[in-house]
Amino acid sequence: MSERLPRTLFATLAAGAVLSTAIPANAVQPNAAHPSAVRSTAAAANPCKSAAHPAIARKLGTRIRKALSGRTGTESVAVYDRKRGIRCAIASGRRYDSASVVKATILGALLRQAADQHRSLTSVEKSQAHKMITQSDNDAASALWRSVGRTRMQRFLNRAGMTHTVLGSGGYWGLTQITAQDEIALLSRFTKRNALLPDKSRAYALGLMNKVIPSQRWGTPAGRPSGVTWHVKNGWLPRHDRYWRVHSIGTFDGHGEDYMIVVLTQDTPSMAYGVSTIERVARTVHQGLNPRMRSMTGQSIPDGTWEKSDGSVPAGL
Repeated sequence: MSERLPRTLFATLAAGAVLSTAIPANAVQPNAAHPSAVRSTAAAANPCKSAAHPAIARKLGTRIRKALSGRTGTESVAVYDRKRGIRCAIASGRRYDSASVVKATILGALLRQAADQHRSLTSVEKSQAHKMITQSDNDAASALWRSVGRTRMQRFLNRAGMTHTVLGSGGYWGLTQITAQDEIALLSRFTKRNALLPDKSRAYALGLMNKVIPSQRWGTPAGRPSGVTWHVKNGWLPRHDRYWRVHSIGTFDGHGEDYMIVVLTQDTPSMAYGVSTIERVARTVHQGLNPRMRSMTGQSIPDGTWEKSDGSVPAGL
């Protein structure tokens, strides 16, 4: 027997159906009896906010939405401009297989371990960290994953405020579940003085992220302005030989700038397609924050290393 739902229950269900759109708590909600109107308002909500520069934030949010329009797959974006107080978030709490992006977190945990033990990195640790970040070397990442250990890794996540990140089981660090908002939290620790990472450690981490080999410099650095320094770590992983996860996290400073960009994607038809999606967003952000500065780089050109897994997860998993 069918019955009409009570008005209060229907309103509750309608509101719950759109929680995933992440409407700010202070946003004005339309009548819950019209869920289509709620979804329309959520879709139109600007993802960028700033009390100090609301006009720039609104324009940037509109352009990011446009950059993602019509793209195949799933995307999450987080941007934090410390200078202008601009924060952007699109599905920033959605979890993704980390692929090699988690190597930046492994580095952070390693540096915290050394600080706790009141020592510098050993020559072996320095060699492994250099290979892990600049070349995305998996053997080096696995060695550091084991030496740091899950307990210290989890402690680092907790202290960094990366509360939505879930470490991969066993040795499968590439299956760590990450979110865009947590990656911004990590980059924030790398780019500003804080109690978690000593200044020397932060400078070391950023130095490595600025020495990534040319074939892995795609993603968030695309479209950066002349004179703005990049620091990047990327990940690219097909699951079951398809369904790509392609991610890029980057920080940018110089000429008075201080901002971070995170773009995570999954289920793209190819690595190149995922890179293109990320770079559409990156160019939009760089231009939106630096409209009077000349862009240094355009879209990356695929090379022979593309369309091959970063090796962060064994084939078939």
